[in-house]
Amino acid sequence: MSHVKAGGSAKNVHNNAGRRLGVKRFGGQTVRTGEVLVRQTGSTKLAGPGTFISRDFTIHAAIDGVIGFSKVRKSRFTGKTTPRTQVHVV
Repeated sequence: MSHVKAGGSAKNVHNNAGRRLGVKRFGGQTVRTGEVLVRQTGSTKLAGPGTFISRDFTIHAAIDGVIGFSKVRKSRFTGKTTPRTQVHVV
């Protein structure tokens, strides 16, 4: 016979706060230096001219200007190219 009761399943324990990821400034908007443009998990969007990428893959504006998005073809490690979105500030 068991000495302790069976520990049931806890169903209501996965209530973490959202991570607030996504595009924060959209195409055609004016941005200032240091503003957060895109918060992302991994490098889903590429940092183009006028932007820089921080340690947690957040893309920031490096200069004052107007934000834009463009499609580029990025070469992968295997040599295959895939379409990616590039963020740029001009």
